[in-house]
Amino acid sequence: MSLIQTIISFVVALLILVSIHEFGHFYVARRCGVKVLRFSIGFGKVLWSWRDKQGTEYVLAALPLGGYVKMLDEREAPVSVEERSMAFNNKSVWQRIAIVAAGPGANFLLAILLFWVLLLQGQRDLIPQIGAVERGSIAEQAGLEAGQEIIAIDNISTPTWQALNKALLNRLGETGSIRFKVAYPDSHFTYESEGRLVDWLRDSADPDPVAGLGITLYLPKITPIVGEVVAGGVAEAAGFLPGDKLISADDIVIDDWQLWVDYVRRHPGKTISVVIERDARELALQLTPESINESGAVVGRVGLGAQAGSIPESMIRSYEYSVFGAFVAGVNKTWETSGFVLLSVKKLILGEISTKNLSGPITIAKVAGSSAESGLRSFIGFVALLSVFLAVFNLLPIPVLDGGHLFYYFIEVIKGKPVSDRVQMLGYQVGLFLVISLSVLALYNDIMRL
Repeated sequence: MSLIQTIISFVVALLILVSIHEFGHFYVARRCGVKVLRFSIGFGKVLWSWRDKQGTEYVLAALPLGGYVKMLDEREAPVSVEERSMAFNNKSVWQRIAIVAAGPGANFLLAILLFWVLLLQGQRDLIPQIGAVERGSIAEQAGLEAGQEIIAIDNISTPTWQALNKALLNRLGETGSIRFKVAYPDSHFTYESEGRLVDWLRDSADPDPVAGLGITLYLPKITPIVGEVVAGGVAEAAGFLPGDKLISADDIVIDDWQLWVDYVRRHPGKTISVVIERDARELALQLTPESINESGAVVGRVGLGAQAGSIPESMIRSYEYSVFGAFVAGVNKTWETSGFVLLSVKKLILGEISTKNLSGPITIAKVAGSSAESGLRSFIGFVALLSVFLAVFNLLPIPVLDGGHLFYYFIEVIKGKPVSDRVQMLGYQVGLFLVISLSVLALYNDIMRL
């Protein structure tokens, strides 16, 4: 993954999210009769601008880390008598609430739309079958055994690997019992048991919930046949082609695709001698895995994908949705993701999970680049998730954010008069300090992961 691709992917994702967020504010403000002075995507030096017939200036600025909608407001500058009715501060409290809430609302709508598009194509994921249980682990104490399928965690259904991880992530940092429901293959009987969590993975900077239970999920042997060669990647330069069968790597027999993946990951920057079979003939190739940073660890990557269909269909669960069913599922996914973000914020505040989990622009850029490299579907999913995170974060009751303004407006609804300027200014200073502190901490974590 090149630096240019990472930067472009990051900028594209931010432009989409910021534009949608600010358009939400802009659209509702216009509908409420507020005069919009400027609609800006980005901060700093103006790269491009245009003014419409209503006097709104549209701006694209140099630093695409946010944006803003500047509205006519008597608190910021003198307003003529003729335009006072179009000033934001002169609108009813409910109109102001609608304008402020429209930004996060637009991000929620974007997430629902993107999830809907993805779910229309259906879902496929592996069944969460236990491959091995570590001695002395939480899983062993709960009586879990290799070969069992994990049906549910704490009564939350876990039909796939992804669902299992989501259910376990909800328990990070907690102390208490965790309930398992399992079944053996081809059996109609289910078994329930309990394990004990104690500050589970609280200090982990990159928690792996499945490994944290002491479980290795079962992955059937995948025939090591190349199905995809990433354009511009290390493998393409070395001469690999789709259909090549891997025979050995540095004289080590490769009879499973996962064995090959693990070997490559362990050898970043080191030349590997590979024997392949092509058209019933054996060929010798050499390649040097590129070094990439993954969650703070340097691993190797060559740009090869396994041939489709290598995993038995019996190990895969597939879901198909109608147009309406996909929309409902998209709404549910947005709701569940929002709940997870709020739960994570609560656990960060209570110290139940490490602040090392906070990520800043560098990590977001790297994930954006990786998701784009994995394909359009992966990138769309990343943008949808980030849109939910942006919406929820903006709704937190911190005065600098949309949620802080909404907090003041709801106080105004209850009291019947606005919060004093002095209190608002004090809250703004505290909120600014909090946001800057979080940003610095997130950036520090990013740098430590490099």
